[in-house]
Amino acid sequence: MTTIDEYQQRCEKLFVAGGNAAVRRTAQAGLDELGPGPDLYCWLALGHAAEDDDEHDDHAEEAFRAGLVLDGDHLGLLAGYAELCLRVDSFEYPGRAARAVPLSKRLKQLAPQSAEADRLEAAEHWARRGYWDDLRMRAEAAAVVGRDTEAQARVLAVDLRHGDEAATRGMNIEDRDAVVRAATLKALSAPWNAPARFLGRHRTTAWVLSGILCLLTNTVLRQTGVIDTFSAWGFLWALPVPVVDRGSPLSADKAEAQHIATLEAALGDRS
Repeated sequence: MTTIDEYQQRCEKLFVAGGNAAVRRTAQAGLDELGPGPDLYCWLALGHAAEDDDEHDDHAEEAFRAGLVLDGDHLGLLAGYAELCLRVDSFEYPGRAARAVPLSKRLKQLAPQSAEADRLEAAEHWARRGYWDDLRMRAEAAAVVGRDTEAQARVLAVDLRHGDEAATRGMNIEDRDAVVRAATLKALSAPWNAPARFLGRHRTTAWVLSGILCLLTNTVLRQTGVIDTFSAWGFLWALPVPVVDRGSPLSADKAEAQHIATLEAALGDRS
């Protein structure tokens, strides 16, 4: 029989790995085996809430409320439910949005210096953001995505130069980055992924070269009188690069899904 601690450890590892569906399956399996418990209801709710989808939010609220019936002072349930209520559109879900206030008040009464209270305070600050704050946060998020893409490209370039050994040396099944790197490299090793491998090694050069070719093509077309202004034909050089560039993130997404499935199976086997 699997203990509550083992189920919680499995949920935590899967949640950190980004396996929201796996967290829900594991938490539900624990509830089915061990019966209702606030901790597992909390993980079930978090697995739904992390999807940031209206239907999942409804299921998350059901799980939060079921857990609080069993333990009305559970800090994780109070914080998670309050965050869920803070995130919703107050015009579309006025009742749910209003529940954030009593939940937040109760949490701060119970444990004002806790990690849950700090997390909730950050969520409240986010909920009070203005229009310009929202724009700035979106710009910062886009910048982070750009930096992550560049970092992934650099790591991929190193792995492609060194082959499978670079990504698989001393790999641990719970090391998300190592597993995803190895699976991505394996996916890109197919013959038809040669353009993606080339772009992985020379990403910056390829983007700069495509921009130069677009500019030169448009310049030549205008100088020869074929067109009077810039034409979409001149930008055809730029089309292959983003299409091929998308191949690596797609391979990484598939690798992450494979890693979560493998991790879920491995954690289940250990129980």
